[in-house]
Amino acid sequence: MDYGKTLNLLQTDFPMRGNLPQAEPKMQQRWEEMDIYRMVQESRKGKPKFILHDGPPYANGDIHIGHALNKIIKDIIVRFKTMQGYDAPYVPGWDTHGLPIEQAIANSGKVDRKKMSVPEFRDYCKAYALEWVEKQKAQFKRLSIRGDWNNPYITLQPKYEAQQIRVFGGMVNKGYIYKGLKPVYWSPSSESALAEAEIEYKDKTSTSIYVAFEVKDGKGKLPEDASIVIWTTTPWTLPANLGISLHPDFDYALVETGGKKYVLAQGLLEAVSKEIGWTDVKVLSTLKGSELEYVLCKHPFYDRTSLVMVGEHVTLDAGTGCVHTAPGHGEDDFVIGQKYNLGVLCPVDDQGHFTSEAPGFEGLFYEKGNKIITEKLQESGHLLHMTTIQHQYPHDWRTKKPVIFRATEQWFASVDGFRQAMLDEIKRLKWTPEWGETRLHNMIADRGDWCISRQRAWGVPIPIFYCRSCSEPLVSEATIEHVALIFEREGSNAWFLKDEKQLLPDGTVCPKCGHDHFRKETDIMDVWFDSGSSHSAVLETREELQWPADLYLEGSDQYRGWFNSSLITSVAVKGSAPYKGILSHGFTLDGEGRKMSKSLGNTVDPNQVSNKLGADILRLWVSSTDYQSDVRISDNILNQISEGYRKIRNTLRFLLGNLYDFNPATDRVSVDQMNELDRYALVRLHRMAERVIEAYDNYEFHVVYQAVHHFCAVEMSAFYLDILKDRLYASAPKDPQRRAAQTVLYDALTAITKLIAPILPHTADEVWNYIPGIELPSVQIAELPQVDRSLFDGQLEEKWEKFTELRDDVLKSLEEARKAKLIGNSLSAAVHLYPDQETQQFLSGFDRLDLLFIVSAVHVHEAGAAIPEDAHAYKGMSVSISVAEGEKCERCWIVTPEVGHHETHPSLCKRCAEVLESGVEA
Repeated sequence: MDYGKTLNLLQTDFPMRGNLPQAEPKMQQRWEEMDIYRMVQESRKGKPKFILHDGPPYANGDIHIGHALNKIIKDIIVRFKTMQGYDAPYVPGWDTHGLPIEQAIANSGKVDRKKMSVPEFRDYCKAYALEWVEKQKAQFKRLSIRGDWNNPYITLQPKYEAQQIRVFGGMVNKGYIYKGLKPVYWSPSSESALAEAEIEYKDKTSTSIYVAFEVKDGKGKLPEDASIVIWTTTPWTLPANLGISLHPDFDYALVETGGKKYVLAQGLLEAVSKEIGWTDVKVLSTLKGSELEYVLCKHPFYDRTSLVMVGEHVTLDAGTGCVHTAPGHGEDDFVIGQKYNLGVLCPVDDQGHFTSEAPGFEGLFYEKGNKIITEKLQESGHLLHMTTIQHQYPHDWRTKKPVIFRATEQWFASVDGFRQAMLDEIKRLKWTPEWGETRLHNMIADRGDWCISRQRAWGVPIPIFYCRSCSEPLVSEATIEHVALIFEREGSNAWFLKDEKQLLPDGTVCPKCGHDHFRKETDIMDVWFDSGSSHSAVLETREELQWPADLYLEGSDQYRGWFNSSLITSVAVKGSAPYKGILSHGFTLDGEGRKMSKSLGNTVDPNQVSNKLGADILRLWVSSTDYQSDVRISDNILNQISEGYRKIRNTLRFLLGNLYDFNPATDRVSVDQMNELDRYALVRLHRMAERVIEAYDNYEFHVVYQAVHHFCAVEMSAFYLDILKDRLYASAPKDPQRRAAQTVLYDALTAITKLIAPILPHTADEVWNYIPGIELPSVQIAELPQVDRSLFDGQLEEKWEKFTELRDDVLKSLEEARKAKLIGNSLSAAVHLYPDQETQQFLSGFDRLDLLFIVSAVHVHEAGAAIPEDAHAYKGMSVSISVAEGEKCERCWIVTPEVGHHETHPSLCKRCAEVLESGVEA
């Protein structure tokens, strides 16, 4: 007889290998045909809502690994919340206006921007943006990001643009929008003003010079043959110099060296002397900065004066304590210039070239002006010292070129009127990580007014008109709503296609002079105003969503970006934040911790990972990281993740394979009928589920991964399942003890499948289709397993945890015996235990130690019995291994003297013979 065929061996069609790159697209097609998003949403109708509002990625270029990290984290949260019982819709969005798309169109060579009208050019931009929306959509869907992909929000949609106009109007009505001449970040490479969120700091080598400004009128405090020494790293701003700033409370020294007299801060005299190379420096007198106020100096190369002023912004961190002040090129300079009525001089145009207001330098690009200006200072004797320094300098985050401060007329959003309200809102939000609160608080507390105007074509126009008679700006509730309704019907291109009369309500006249002819504003809004209005344009307008969102989730750079602009527009208009909580994640680095860049060749393409390893592997990588800090990814790391995936998959396959004859409706065994081992396994399952659900709730997905992986690889595969194999395979199919084990396996299988579903949706749904007794068409519609805390038994857990430690010691001795070739597999062994009194008492509480150790015999010797020399000593006992006595059962492979005593089945042990006698057939 072939006794092997009488065993209940593993049976399942669930494949051992996931073959994810081929299997996932087929499964996604099935979900598409099922309309799984709608099905899930229908199943949660009427449940409490959880709204994660999607921060819109920019519709330009293929997605990168940072996009994948962001979207997968969002998807895990939405899927978890859905399975937790919430109605958690996910509406993906795209940011579609702005300079990068203008540049892409201009650089494509397909169009001549100069020969096109603005509306024509904008049509090209729109088509380009929508093309990339579709490409990125397909790439996100390949990662199994579940959402309403058929109805995303896109910032160029007419209804979105109309609502953005209304947000702007709301800020106008509150008095927060104004036009002013102020220095702003200006990008010559983009020919536009920039917001702080559009700035990145990079190393730059700059010219560093010390310049002497001769005293013209010392006001009785300074001799006319003295010079005040300034230091600057922007020589090109000297044509705009109108003054010199000192700190009112600092001591300033009048010194003599080399026959000349100079004035500088006493606290910097030693450092400056060393830098310039002064020797034999004699201090003639010292004065407070406040005493030098209103001293007049000569400009070093123009026939005008520079006023000495005092301000708190002056420091002793570097330089001379005497600050070159050009109100047209610096924020502090502008503020103090306003105080002293200096006026504003900004002799640099939109492209960064000097204008006629900088005689001698007209037409020069500002950076080239550095060399000409320093040469001029050298010739005139005003240049005291020149070198270069490397420092962090602001750059345009799109063009990667340096920016300048430049005073221009711009539209601003003033935040002073509601700054405290924003700070109060920040205090009541839920922050993950907690340091996010401090970060956003400091940014809001320290930020200046927001420059919202841009001198570009592709964006939402600023809906303001100017009277052609008196130039008075016109903006009111009536004009805003009129424009909004037009945009809602026709889109913002209407601003460029229609004349002013069509864009204004009938009968509109200038409130100042009564004139009825107007011109339109030509600037567009900062794109951060676009995305910053999404809380109104999306959360407030879509029926399935609600305001405020429960969560905004983006990279940590968005504290100065989307988190920031959304808070400003929301608090300004509605008085409260648009989100209840913020979660931020770090950036992606390569395996060595380096920033990713194409030049280093260390970038990781998420599409390639999906096509090579599978999206589930990429998603499992995301879950394995502590993403609140920067995260690393490489081929080696992904290979490690693949190995972890295989262990989870193989555990699920083992569970499935041992449930082929189990009907959960008729074969379940109640807990009170189970033995201790099965009850302990159930307790561990529910402990794991409790820990995993808590970790999901805290957005700690690495804890989820570790807990599930450890449960599968250690608590299940290496312990419980290992011990169970004999019971599952060799017992009679309907043996109550086998059915009890299957009950535990079934609960473990369904629980693990549900718990991994937010992270491994393809694998979970694949497993789901093989689980017996399942009626729901997808695990995505199921709810999370219910943790049964009534099962928790501290004494039982303590007992079996102690036993697993003791068992590990026995397994070590078995391994040594195997290495010494004393035994083959563990079933050929007999274990001899020599415990102390306490351990002997502990071991007496366990039945069938042979089954628990997976050996053929266990002999527990009395405490104090002689211990063989070859025994291994452990805490509380020694262990010796011998060859088991008897013959090997042909069916279960246990070695026992019982083999050979059954008349019908002489090659079987007593247990196996009885099983066959009970009716099991080969």
